[in-house]
Amino acid sequence: MAAEVRWVDPYEGFEYREDTITVSRESQAGKLSLCGIDPALFGDSVDASFFIGLAIRAGVASGISAEGNVNMLQSLIQHRPARLDEPFRVRGRITAVTPVPRGSTIDTDVWFEDEAGERVITARRRSLKPDPGRGGRGAGERPPPVLTDPDSADVLAAHRLTPGIVVDYSEPGNSIHYDLAAAQKAGFRAPLIGGGMGVHYLLAALYAVRPPVSFDLDIYFRRPIFWDDDFRVVRSGDAMGLVRTIDGVTKVLTEARINDLRV
Repeated sequence: MAAEVRWVDPYEGFEYREDTITVSRESQAGKLSLCGIDPALFGDSVDASFFIGLAIRAGVASGISAEGNVNMLQSLIQHRPARLDEPFRVRGRITAVTPVPRGSTIDTDVWFEDEAGERVITARRRSLKPDPGRGGRGAGERPPPVLTDPDSADVLAAHRLTPGIVVDYSEPGNSIHYDLAAAQKAGFRAPLIGGGMGVHYLLAALYAVRPPVSFDLDIYFRRPIFWDDDFRVVRSGDAMGLVRTIDGVTKVLTEARINDLRV
């Protein structure tokens, strides 16, 4: 498919090509099991984390390359549970392109409608599109932390990644997630997981308590999670995160603010 895509420089107002997708029970079970997550937690519902990657792939299919891009902020809203094997119409647009010292940040709004035209999932995203020619290090204003004291948060689970897990999970389209040379060329020591893969662990922790009917999350990707990292899933009130101890200090890798949660 990649050879047939006509690539477009991102610009504000660009409209995605409409498409229809499904998440099959088999594919969800395979991906979650690979991550060390029990697919039974989600029952007949789709783990909404999958829609992060599906939104990115909708952009790729429309001509917006994801190669080398890095997730910064993800808003993920589940209006009602998405069902496995249910067809969804994908629609989306680019809402802003902002120059920053390291390149540009790209804001997108992608949503998934059911056959009645009602929104089921909304996935808004800000990503960094690096430009090696700029030579800068900043990517815009850094939002304040959500987990203000990660050491006092409750530990819900612990996981360890391997290169095999990350490579097998990853889809073609952004080689920094599965190719060592590409990741190092982009300035990383090793391939890093995609944002959606990390969010699986946050949602699994929520579903392990009680499956939500709807939720509204703001997710911040603070530090890369590499293909050989270990991390813990923690929660403190309406804040959740993936954290790792580095040189005796707890570092937040990914964190989420729970704006709304209905069970």
